[in-house]
Amino acid sequence: MSTSPQPPAIEIRGLTKSYGDTVALRGVDLTLQEGQFYGLLGPNGAGKSTTINILTGLVRREGGTSTVFGRDTEKDFRFTRAQIGIAAQELSVDWFFPLERLLRFQAGYYGIPYAQARPRIEMLLKKLGLWGKRTEKLRNLSGGMKRRFQLAKALVHDPKIIILDEPTAGVDVELRRELWDYLRELHSEGKTILLTTHYIEEAELLCETVSIIDNGKVIKKGTPRDLIRNLGTAGMTVHLNGWDDNLNELLKEYTFTREEYRLHFSIQHPEEAMPRIITILARHGCTIQSVKTNQSTLEDVFISLTGKGINE
Repeated sequence: MSTSPQPPAIEIRGLTKSYGDTVALRGVDLTLQEGQFYGLLGPNGAGKSTTINILTGLVRREGGTSTVFGRDTEKDFRFTRAQIGIAAQELSVDWFFPLERLLRFQAGYYGIPYAQARPRIEMLLKKLGLWGKRTEKLRNLSGGMKRRFQLAKALVHDPKIIILDEPTAGVDVELRRELWDYLRELHSEGKTILLTTHYIEEAELLCETVSIIDNGKVIKKGTPRDLIRNLGTAGMTVHLNGWDDNLNELLKEYTFTREEYRLHFSIQHPEEAMPRIITILARHGCTIQSVKTNQSTLEDVFISLTGKGINE
């Protein structure tokens, strides 16, 4: 007997949304399989927050479909919202309550009795380094502590899907790496994670798949490695003595510029081309002083696709 395939954790098709004359989404498509770590990258105003807000019920879509585990996010909102925990950029809780009580309230919103929620709240507070601050009011915490609390709040009902909207914005390097380690741990436990971030390094290190969104449309998607390999602008610089003009013909298969003692090659895969280039140069009287490769990054790809930096 055949079994039907499991629906994706998140599936969005042809999603559209406008605010007055401003078009926020122009037919966005996204598919996240269960257990996937997915990055959604785009400059400010690209449509990331609108997409997330539609998934979590804060904004109504105009066109298209949005489902969570095969259930419509508007028709079956009680089910779909219970599957998602969101760590938003902005705090949306009472600043005058202590952390432990705020997490108790959050669990209650999902119908979890305190007796059942208490051990998970304790675990999360300890895991995120907040146990010693559990009786502190939220307003008294540092920016980094507030970020940790946002993650604890998203996880208190043990959701299958975690949406992280700029989870490490404004935190120091040490805390950022601690949070990365914890996100990897959650991923290894089978959680589906959707990440938006202004730190492209974060997406490059953590995400299995990335979609780049600009002006309300997804313009490219793939693994970070494939995007860099296929769309990056890597290169190689060779410092040398000696030059024979016949080398222009011998190296015509490569795009390069020459400045007296330096050759700069624009090559997608410099590590593969290097042996052949060095051999050609050495056989025709050039003395190689140094060779430096310049590897492309996901940020290079982002800029080449959107024409702008991620913070613009």
